[in-house]
Order: sequence, then C-alpha cells, then structure tokens
Amino acid sequence: MSPNPRQLTLLSVVQAQGSVTVEQLADTLGVTLQTVRRDVQRLADEGMLARFHGGVRLPRSTTENIAHQQRQTLNADGKARIALSVAEAVPNDCSLILNIGTTTEAIARALLKHRGLRVITNNLHVANILCTNPQCEVIVVGGVVRGRDHGIIGEAAVDFIRQFKVDIALIGISGIEADGSLRDYDYREVKVSQTIISHAREVWLAADIGKFNRPAMAEVASLSQIDRLFTDAQPPEPFPALLAEAQVRLTVAAP
Repeated sequence: MSPNPRQLTLLSVVQAQGSVTVEQLADTLGVTLQTVRRDVQRLADEGMLARFHGGVRLPRSTTENIAHQQRQTLNADGKARIALSVAEAVPNDCSLILNIGTTTEAIARALLKHRGLRVITNNLHVANILCTNPQCEVIVVGGVVRGRDHGIIGEAAVDFIRQFKVDIALIGISGIEADGSLRDYDYREVKVSQTIISHAREVWLAADIGKFNRPAMAEVASLSQIDRLFTDAQPPEPFPALLAEAQVRLTVAAP
C-alpha cells in the first residue's frame, strides 16, 4: 500500500513517541476512533505498525528490518530535513562514502547541486540519484546486490572499500540503543559499514528520531566512533549525556 497523508502523519506520530494509544492518535489527528482503528489495521496488515491492546507501536524485531518501500514513507519529512542539514555541512570538492539506507538516499538528493564531489557508495539508489549530477563522480562498490533494497554487501564490498580513505563517511543506521551502540540487522551489511567507518577521516551519522531506542541484532559501532550526528528532533534520554561523553557534535534539523 501507499499510505495516504493522514496515515503518514499517524506513522510519524508513532515513530516520534515509540508507542501511542488509539485515543491519543484520534486526538492528535482530529479524527474519530473508528478512523484511527481502520488506519491502524491497514498499516499493521502491511507490517508498518504493531498493535497491542489499546494502542500501537513500531515493529521491534531485532532480526529483520521493515521493507525498503515502507521505510521510505516513515518520517519522510524528518529525513528530508536531516538531508538538507547534512548537505549544508558538506563542502564542495571533497570525497564521501554513503552507505545503505533511505536517509542516505535523501542526502544524495540534497547533494545534487554540489560541485567536485567524488562519492563511493554501496547503495545503488544513491548511485542512480547522484550520477545525474555532472559535477559528481560516482564509484559503485563491487559485491553482492541485495534484492530488497539494492544495497551491495559481502566480503567483495569490504575488500573494495579498503582501497580508499575518504574525507567524510555519511552513514545511516537501523537503531541506536541506550548503551550507545549503533545496530543493524544483516551482519554482511554490518561488516561493510564497519569498513566504511574505519576508512573515513570523519564519520557523520544521519538518523531520524525513530532510530533512538530501536533494537537490532548486530553491532556496527559505538557513538564514540562518530564525529557528528544529524537528526530531526532532540534525542530522548539517556542520549544527550551519551553524546556529550562521546564528544559527538549534534545537529538537530530545523523544522
């Protein structure tokens, strides 16, 4: 399904708060309980929400991410705002690595007017977006293409990235847990992301507010390995203290 504007707003509310009662959703959206229940049922049937008695939350599987098309619709406005903030900070004439994720795809769209970029990516969506910029050279990582999101993973991808040292790694992540660990679902993707982090002079993490306290199985890195974090709202507790301790520079995208 393609969620309608009201359902997209509903998803954004749930993502921002973690879990919400049906009554709270009806008040926030200004609609009837019957309308909210119908929307929640449709979104739950598509795997975009998980229901519990009296309320709804985001799916919280630690082993499998939700589908790429569904992730594109989740907090799309927040991701677009994050992308603009990142693009404002990226200088012309620099080298970048962008990894897999719908947030990095939004960043790629925001970089279309930059000049003199050399971009390495294991995300075919990012490559397709940035190759339309004549002022940008795109280098696609070799490896196994994962069909569900066109990400490139595996040992061949790791070996390819090891050839380079870039100015900035722009990375997305599936979840940031309360111990400061950055987590993802596919261990083959994790190994690629770890290599990207170790082959960049600076590491910038782009993560919308729904990624905080979201569990995933495999650890990619810790906040101490990140230089800058771009997000769309003030992170919840305990993350402000964790970010300060790790000396991560926080940028909250303007509304």
